[in-house]
Amino acid sequence: MGFRFSGVVQAKKVLRRSLSGSRQASALNLPKGYFAVYVGERQKRFVVPIAYLSQPAFQVLLSQAEEEFGFDHPNGGLSIPCTEDEFSKLTSQFN
Repeated sequence: MGFRFSGVVQAKKVLRRSLSGSRQASALNLPKGYFAVYVGERQKRFVVPIAYLSQPAFQVLLSQAEEEFGFDHPNGGLSIPCTEDEFSKLTSQFN
């Protein structure tokens, strides 16, 4: 039985690429171990733990975000292509 680190590594690369070069990334005032995502039509900001990157369901969201938005996220955080309710339901299962 082994761990699938490749998914976590890929998720970290997506996060790093989306935030690199963003002047706003340093201005987000996020606690250590967290990052910002923007969800839904209104782009509601959620601050989520980096530990979510190891969750397969969250990795699927990251892949969808990459396909839909690429690596240009003007908000300084990731834009996630789902509704706020869907995101809340999904992340509540991680805890």
